[in-house]
Amino acid sequence: MTKQEEKRLEKLNAEKERMHGMFFYEREYGSFSHICGIDEVGRGPFAGPVVAAAVILPKDCDILYLNDSKKVSAKKREALYDEIYEKAVAVGIGMVSEKVIDEINILNATYEAMMMAVSKLSVVPDLLLNDAVTIPGIDIEQVPIIKGDAKSASIAAASIVAKVTRDRMMEEYDQIYPQYQFAKNKGYGTKAHIEAIKESGICDLHRRTFVRKYI
Repeated sequence: MTKQEEKRLEKLNAEKERMHGMFFYEREYGSFSHICGIDEVGRGPFAGPVVAAAVILPKDCDILYLNDSKKVSAKKREALYDEIYEKAVAVGIGMVSEKVIDEINILNATYEAMMMAVSKLSVVPDLLLNDAVTIPGIDIEQVPIIKGDAKSASIAAASIVAKVTRDRMMEEYDQIYPQYQFAKNKGYGTKAHIEAIKESGICDLHRRTFVRKYI
């Protein structure tokens, strides 16, 4: 075996060990039949929807490199997105528009998106592992985990699915509203985005309650 091959094997074994740790909560609650990880993306942006994903992974899940979506490269997220959809027991997506965010506030909109994601699952979960929050109005046992997307494989998978789904949407919106550079900033309040709002005003995708002071 060459040194290069040895290093590759070491890295692979280290990743398998890391992923074993990422399934701690799934093992801890192993008596439940269908454990669902839930996470959202898009609480902070000035424009676009908030998107939540709910993912039920199989008990013998062998997906590597799951992590908080912010810690995974865009290219790797795309590959993981496909692998999650291929191997997951069920995936549900929920999204709430910028208009509804303005009406009910971002926290309530996030809860709505999460409830919607759970309702879209083809298999009913009996336990929810949530990234930090407890979702009101859901009659399923929940475990909120602080920084759960970096601690639970199921939540990490949901984080990646939600991120890729929302990023793809913002890239499509960039074709309609190129002046705001949505493909680049994904709706977040970058300096260039704020300058574009001051110069061109706002579009239908902007959250009025978020950009009020720049109008």
